[in-house]
Amino acid sequence: MLKEAVESCPEDIWVGGIPPRQFWRLAYHTLFFTNLDLEIREDEYTPWAKHRDEVESDEEREKLDAVPYTQAEIIEYLEIVDQRVDSQLDRIDLTSEDSGSVRHHMPRLDRQIMSLRHIQEHTGQLRDRLLEAGVDQRWIRKA
Repeated sequence: MLKEAVESCPEDIWVGGIPPRQFWRLAYHTLFFTNLDLEIREDEYTPWAKHRDEVESDEEREKLDAVPYTQAEIIEYLEIVDQRVDSQLDRIDLTSEDSGSVRHHMPRLDRQIMSLRHIQEHTGQLRDRLLEAGVDQRWIRKA
C-alpha cells in the first residue's frame, strides 16, 4: 500500500505540504525507520547509499528546506527495504528481551510490532492525503 501511494502521488502533492510533513519526507521517514528496525543491533545500521542527514536524522541536522527525493528514488529505497525483510526477520531473535535499540527499551517482538504500526500509520496518512486530493486508492491489491 505504501508503494501504491508513492507511485500514484501527483507531483504537486509529492512536494507540497508544510515541512517537515511533506509527502516525500513522510515516505522517506517511514522507510528509514523500517530499514533501521530491521537491524539486529541498531549500532550496526548502515544507511541507504542515498541517505542525506538533512532529511532524516536528528533535530539539530534536519533541514526543512531539504531537496526532495524523487518518487523513483523512494521506490528504489522501498524495494531495497522490502528485499531485506525476510532475510533479516530470519536472523532476528523475536524472543529476546533486548530490542537491539538504544531508542526502545522493550522486547524484540514488541519492537517489530511497533515498526509495523509505524508503517501503517504513515501509509494511512499518505493515502488519506491522496484521497483528499481526489486520487482514489483502491484497497484491493493489483495482481
